Amino acid sequence: MKITNETKIGLLAFLAVILLIFGFNFLKGKNVFANKMTIHAKYNDVSGLTPSNPVFINGLQVGIINSIENTPDLKSFDVAILLNQKIDIPNNSIASIIENPLATTKVNITLGNAKDFLKNEDTIATLPSKEILSKVMEKVNPVIDNVVSTVSSLDSVLSNANKFLNKNAQNDIAKTIENLNKLTTSLLVSSSALQSMLTNQTGAVAKTLNNINSITENLSSNNNKVNRVFENIDKTTTKLSQLEIQNTLQTLDSTILFLNKTIEKINSKEGTLGLLVNDKVLYNNLTASTNKINILLDDIRTHPKRYVSISVFGKKEKESPLLTALPDTLDAPYIQKH
Repeated sequence: MKITNETKIGLLAFLAVILLIFGFNFLKGKNVFANKMTIHAKYNDVSGLTPSNPVFINGLQVGIINSIENTPDLKSFDVAILLNQKIDIPNNSIASIIENPLATTKVNITLGNAKDFLKNEDTIATLPSKEILSKVMEKVNPVIDNVVSTVSSLDSVLSNANKFLNKNAQNDIAKTIENLNKLTTSLLVSSSALQSMLTNQTGAVAKTLNNINSITENLSSNNNKVNRVFENIDKTTTKLSQLEIQNTLQTLDSTILFLNKTIEKINSKEGTLGLLVNDKVLYNNLTASTNKINILLDDIRTHPKRYVSISVFGKKEKESPLLTALPDTLDAPYIQKH
């Protein structure tokens, strides 16, 4: 069967139309052969959104805006989102319109955490762009306030700088610069003095180094004497280490132990010394004896004839001497009481 030219032209035109449609969709981002999925989003304001605008999930473009249908009063819009492939989108995900003055308006899908996923032709929850802008403005407003306060502070700083640059302040600045010049001159003089001090031949540092060299030379020349001194010190320390220090310490410990026992005996009223220190009766006896001696001495002083008698005719004392001591005011404890 012979195909006519008209039939060939018709087939070519049909193929051209199909290729044109395919290429147009391809340029719009539509993949004709992919397993596509369509979901819907309801908005009251599309904020400049148009078909073929991109749709993103976590920064990756996953589809485009297929179509936008509106109600007659333009108060509600049904946006059809065409996904390039079937994606598991949780039921509580949110589709938000992101306005960008410098680029194309897009739709961003924030994935939720639900275990159930949207199906083909389901409707996703939305968040109007105005709310997004308000949230953005909430974050931007404090920054703007800080900028305003910074500008105000800068203005006050500039005004203070203008006040600072008056004639009196300029004079003060000139005096400060003059003082800095004087300080620089003093530093130069100090640097010159330091340089002279560091001179190799006449500087103080050079003389000090020479003295150190002479000292080290003297030490080097007397090295044998120094060695002998250290040898003597070593011998002395050796002899000290060989002394019977342990025996001496033991003797000292025994002496301290003996002294402790002696003090304990004195405190326990054992022996003459203990009785002398701790016995009150002995103390009273010694006090009474002292009192009697004092009375005797007073009696001898006031009545000497009673003790020393000189008689030409040899008169004798008729009274017999005392055989026992008389009681005194202290009531001597050695007198027996009946």
